[in-house]
Amino acid sequence: MAKVAAGFIIFRRFTGVIEFLLLQSSNGEHHWTPPKGHTDPGETDLQAAYRETNEEAGLVKSDFKVFENEKFTLNYDVKGKPKTVHYWLAELTDNNACIKLSNEHQDYKWLPVQEACNQAKYKDMVDLLNKCQMIINEKYA
Repeated sequence: MAKVAAGFIIFRRFTGVIEFLLLQSSNGEHHWTPPKGHTDPGETDLQAAYRETNEEAGLVKSDFKVFENEKFTLNYDVKGKPKTVHYWLAELTDNNACIKLSNEHQDYKWLPVQEACNQAKYKDMVDLLNKCQMIINEKYA
């Protein structure tokens, strides 16, 4: 059975540019991803996404708006075991919100889509970031 995780693809509008939030892992290959984490027993995927975003980035529910109709699922293997990650598109609405990293991450960046894709590296995340940029341009510009 696949491990399940959930998180948000969070973007902000900064000087007319859409930027995505990526966190750099403190361990392993120090990869860059949006905030996400495993779903706890009895928790919905959306509840897990809110909890993990708060734990990993210090953002609370009132800091951003979630587009619940914009949900995406990635399936991949981690160390030979299947993993499913559910993401929702979300926009930072509190420009005074500060990112506060947990010990799981060592750095964060707000990046335009192309730079975010360069940092993310994995094809499925690159495709998802590009898809989110397209949706933002078409529906939320």
